[in-house]
Amino acid sequence: MVVVGGGIAGLAAALYLNRADAGLRITVLEAASRVGGKLYASQVAGVEVDAGAESMLARRPEGKELARLAGLGDDLVDPGTTRAAVLSRGSLRPLPRQQVMGVPSDVVALARSGILSPGGLARVPLDQFLPPTLVTGDVSVAAYIRARMGSEVVDRLVEPLLGGVYAGRADMLSLDATMPRIAAVARTERSLLQAARSITAEAPADAGPVFTTLRTGLGALPEAVAKESGAQIRTGVTVRDLIRTSDGWRLVTGPTRDEETIDADAVVLAVPARPASRLLGREVPRAAAELAGIEYASMAIVTLAYPRTAFPEPPEGSGYLVPPVEGRPVKAATFSSVKWPHLAEADRNVVIVRCSLGRLGEELVLQRDDAELTALAMNEMAEIMGVRGLPLDTRVTRWGGSLPQYDVGHLDRIARVRAAIAGQPGLAVCGAAYEGVGIPACVATARTAAKLVIEHLRDAHGAPASEA
Repeated sequence: MVVVGGGIAGLAAALYLNRADAGLRITVLEAASRVGGKLYASQVAGVEVDAGAESMLARRPEGKELARLAGLGDDLVDPGTTRAAVLSRGSLRPLPRQQVMGVPSDVVALARSGILSPGGLARVPLDQFLPPTLVTGDVSVAAYIRARMGSEVVDRLVEPLLGGVYAGRADMLSLDATMPRIAAVARTERSLLQAARSITAEAPADAGPVFTTLRTGLGALPEAVAKESGAQIRTGVTVRDLIRTSDGWRLVTGPTRDEETIDADAVVLAVPARPASRLLGREVPRAAAELAGIEYASMAIVTLAYPRTAFPEPPEGSGYLVPPVEGRPVKAATFSSVKWPHLAEADRNVVIVRCSLGRLGEELVLQRDDAELTALAMNEMAEIMGVRGLPLDTRVTRWGGSLPQYDVGHLDRIARVRAAIAGQPGLAVCGAAYEGVGIPACVATARTAAKLVIEHLRDAHGAPASEA
């Protein structure tokens, strides 16, 4: 049994395969020199700080379940604050709590925030009197929300929130795939404002924090999952071909002159869409063609460690988002030492800030060298937060082609991919390209892939999978 890809989805698939049958021989092949993909941490000014994803949704159970299975359940911690701001019209303004991915549900709270101009604010309640916006198929996020609430809600609320998740553009991203609850009401409700009120009212008062992380950083999760999976982990191994055989699959790895072939009863592909497309090109060309059409956005994270005295006032809240219309290179800033108290406890005299740069279509920003990206982040802190002096330490982490874009029609595309792969027994796929980019969503696809493979092995051999 082979899993191709040692990111969190591939490692989770290996763990679930092992839990289904502890006797199953599992090998994970990872092209990079380490496992974990975008989950990685290193020290900045002596504090261990995540360089990629720094939190996961707490209200979806899959991520926390995986942490517990990997023996890290006691390390799960809640944020110290979830209050965030939006940099709008030159000033930091509080993000209204009564919103659904940027879609406001309380006009009064929206007015108090000051995010929209008077004209933009006046446009929002017109949603309740406009004729219905007919949505019979998938549409872009921007097209629907702009029709109901106007351009400023899209530009100054929805865009920065979606940008933080997908690094994409609201006029391209799928309403069905990225905002499914809004998409559902778009087909049944006349008023988006009223629908947003209903959605926010559904949240239980004791639901707890939206996000969670590990005290040791999410970068600790991959190694723990890999260990718990019992799989043989091979890094620095690139799979370049996948061939159907009479009794399973053959994987070809390495350069031609040093190639190795590995035979497997079943294979889980846990790699991004483009590599998956290349591997499926020979045996599942329909799935390969669909996956080749998924675009990816790149981004960079500049982590800055400042002495606490560099801030004229201690930063408040978890950070702020920057709408594209502000025309700034930094799209978000996270006050990590405020958001995560355990980071502050590591060194009370240091404030850790993470600045995100790069959206789809803004690749020129990322072509700058590390020193220039660091200077952009430092300028952001000086201009917006009044920070004085130089940071104690910095780190630049580049995530090239890391975030799949769920463009209009994405769910139909993925349905066609899965239908094509279903015709190939012993083959499954998982990861961020399919049904969600967050850790819980990736883990969910991994669990589904493991279940499909185990069912195939038991059906094919008429015995427990460990005997296959």
